[in-house]
Amino acid sequence: MMELNDAKVMLALKGTSSFRHVEKNDYVISLRSFEGGIEYSAYTGCVSPAYTVLRPRRPIAPGFYKHLFKSRPYISALQATTDSLRDGKAISYEQFGTIPLMLPPLPEQTQIAAFLDHETAKIDRLIEKQEELIRLLKEKRQAVISHAVTKGLNPHAPLKDSGIEWLGQVPSHWVVLQFKFLIRSIDQGKSPECEGRLASPEEWGVLKSGCVNRGVFLQEEHKALPAKIAPTLAAEVKEGDLLMSRASGSTDLIGSVGLVGKVRSRLMMSDKIFRIHPESGVLPKFIWRMAASIPVRKQIELSINGAAGLANNLTKESIGRLWIARPPLAEQEAITDYLESRCARFDFLISNAEHQVTLLQERRTALISAAVTGKIDVRHWQPPAGSETGTPPDRGAFA
Repeated sequence: MMELNDAKVMLALKGTSSFRHVEKNDYVISLRSFEGGIEYSAYTGCVSPAYTVLRPRRPIAPGFYKHLFKSRPYISALQATTDSLRDGKAISYEQFGTIPLMLPPLPEQTQIAAFLDHETAKIDRLIEKQEELIRLLKEKRQAVISHAVTKGLNPHAPLKDSGIEWLGQVPSHWVVLQFKFLIRSIDQGKSPECEGRLASPEEWGVLKSGCVNRGVFLQEEHKALPAKIAPTLAAEVKEGDLLMSRASGSTDLIGSVGLVGKVRSRLMMSDKIFRIHPESGVLPKFIWRMAASIPVRKQIELSINGAAGLANNLTKESIGRLWIARPPLAEQEAITDYLESRCARFDFLISNAEHQVTLLQERRTALISAAVTGKIDVRHWQPPAGSETGTPPDRGAFA
């Protein structure tokens, strides 16, 4: 199932008697449906009792309601009836069963579904192309960083074997050493109980692991520290600090390093954040760029995967064992200046592509909302010659 459909499924080993059967063309209500609408099922299977299954009681075109239940107007109506879900309570049919639904004639349902399947598929292909461009730009950006921090800027500099598999050859006058010899110390934040909101300017905030997301420091990734808890002043973040994510739910973010720029006062590190203090003669900017390189990322991934009982976690010791090549200070400055210029160009292109994705997603959402509410007339729409579109002929019967 996972291989054929590129989807995650769970294997139920016991207690399946309380599960609910789902047929193809059914609709499923999840705990978070108030955020993204009701889900359409293209498969036969089962779900846990935490979900509600909807089955039509009269003939419908399943594809029409597949789009309607994910449309902006319906999600807004769903949210208006299920405010309590934000507290994690289960959703019930009684909460949203009185929401009025459009019921166009069956041929119009089928026509609208075919129109939306065709048009959204075109938009999805454009989104995929932009997302592929973003992926390639990020790969190229990382490759440029990796080459600069392991080979330098002089293409004619003599090289030597580093003796480290991940580093390969490095300039012969660079020093190959472990990371612990580049730093004076590593601080770790605290883990107080926090409130589920951002801190006001007068309050203290505690930075989450996502505050250093793939090399970018995001000060808004924090939670308010309750007034009754005294802040740890030594853990307050300052401009110029070098922060590393120690633990995260995503292995891609573990070991991510961010250089703090302008930052608000009263922000402190959590226990999932390290602050690195480089030795004299080592630029924080160089460590920042080096941490994003392919050789260092591979070593971090190996540390995470190879540490028994420490999944999704980095220790000070494992960071200290990372192998790097250190150029002289003057070359560190030249490399960081060069990368600042090159990465700015990549960031500009990536930002443009991400903006295009946002616009396309907004266009897709607006098109669906307009079609399922009758704002646009598609009764005489015909798919272009040679295209494959339409909705499944299966007709359910809403319970």
